[in-house]
Amino acid sequence: MRSKNAIINVISSVSLQVITIICGFIIPKIMITHFGSEVNGFVHSITQFLAYITLLESGFGPVVKSILFKPIANKDKRTIEDILKTSEKFFRKIAYIFIVYILILCVAFPIMFSNEFDTIFTLSLVVIIAVSTFAEYYFGMTYKLYLYAEQKTYVISCIQIGTIILNTIAVITLIHFGASIQIVKLATCLIFVLRPILQNIYVKKKFKINLKQAKGNYKIEQKWEGLAQHIAYVVHKNTDIVILTICGSLADISVYSVYLMIINAIKSITRSFIGGIDATLGDMIAKGENEKLNKTFKTLEDYYITIATVLFSATIFLIVPFVNLYTKGITDANYIVPEFAVLMVLAEFVWAIRQPYNDLVKAAGHFKQTRIGAWIEAISNIVISFILVWNYGIIGVAIGTLFAMSFRTIEFMYHCSRYILNRSVWYTLKRLFVIAFEFCILAVIINCLPKVEITTYQTWILQAIAITSISTIVVITINCLVYRDNVKNVLGIVKNFKRKSLI
Repeated sequence: MRSKNAIINVISSVSLQVITIICGFIIPKIMITHFGSEVNGFVHSITQFLAYITLLESGFGPVVKSILFKPIANKDKRTIEDILKTSEKFFRKIAYIFIVYILILCVAFPIMFSNEFDTIFTLSLVVIIAVSTFAEYYFGMTYKLYLYAEQKTYVISCIQIGTIILNTIAVITLIHFGASIQIVKLATCLIFVLRPILQNIYVKKKFKINLKQAKGNYKIEQKWEGLAQHIAYVVHKNTDIVILTICGSLADISVYSVYLMIINAIKSITRSFIGGIDATLGDMIAKGENEKLNKTFKTLEDYYITIATVLFSATIFLIVPFVNLYTKGITDANYIVPEFAVLMVLAEFVWAIRQPYNDLVKAAGHFKQTRIGAWIEAISNIVISFILVWNYGIIGVAIGTLFAMSFRTIEFMYHCSRYILNRSVWYTLKRLFVIAFEFCILAVIINCLPKVEITTYQTWILQAIAITSISTIVVITINCLVYRDNVKNVLGIVKNFKRKSLI
């Protein structure tokens, strides 16, 4: 069952990312073209400020997920329901606090943007965009965590695929008929409210979960230990746009969001190849299967980092030409910033390659052991970005992000090798040197290629195929030479997929 769930989770996760990318490229283009860069930047600014309410989670979600592994493995329904009831009470408190936070933003935003938009316009957008976040906390967060712990990530993915497609259709239709930005965002939020409601209904019917009789007083041992991890994640995901809101301009935010949209697409595709794997690792840890854990993680690590290196190395050379095509005809902001593009791709690549290690830390429940690194990451990201943004704009925030991501990734890799997998730290450090070497080789080869003027999507696609092919050949060749003993493990992944067995 664990093998079947793992492969279904990966397939559904990949499918979700493909749909997300396709729809994710359609909507921003329409929004910028129809409403302008400033409105697009304003919407992203509101979204990021609202996202800071997740700080109140205090890392509670990952901790709840990690403690669910054992009772699920033991089929202890009573403990499961008690944990879920405790979780539900916690997240509903956050939902109520979120209402207060919305009121604060309703006061602050009209003042911050009084020169750009009128008060009614600002207030309406803040409230509308907040609706789906409130619903997530009030109705669905607890059940979403349970589905992750049950290795049913594919259920969440299917619900998201349906709402993303429905939302894209709604946005295109409404804009075509001249709807205002408020009506468009209202439609989006109402559609996304369906996600937590459907998750709630599915769990109750499928697993016969009934929280009415549960006490909801389960003692979460590491309740506050995930705080540092969570803050670091929230800072990584939201701080750059918040700093640009305070120190930059709405046009800068729009430029930033376009590049981040593309990089997030690559990140999501990469991440989807190990979608839901933390539940599988957590199940192994709960059952004490240490030898299988080491073997499985090594295999996943090999093929995942290979994929990440191929995709992100190609992205460095392809992202600016794509943005040039994507923003063609848009003249209210300068979207061509090559230095920023390279720095952001590198920063997010460093973030991407740490994900297997991050999943392993969460699966093992090592929140307390890794909290210091999380604090350093969060603080350094904020401080460096804030200092550099005044002179370097979006390039400054990218430098801050790259520095913080690099430190934290090395710390994650070290901790997993030293304290969870009990293997030589040199194995992990060697991997970083190999990745850097591969990037250098690719830079030399691609810069030696004949220059092609990219003026259409067709020429970009041909160039993308060529560069990705070169990246694939170089990365796989070097990995085969350096990690000769691991080639069989990677090939085994392919064979297991064919046999519908990942582990």
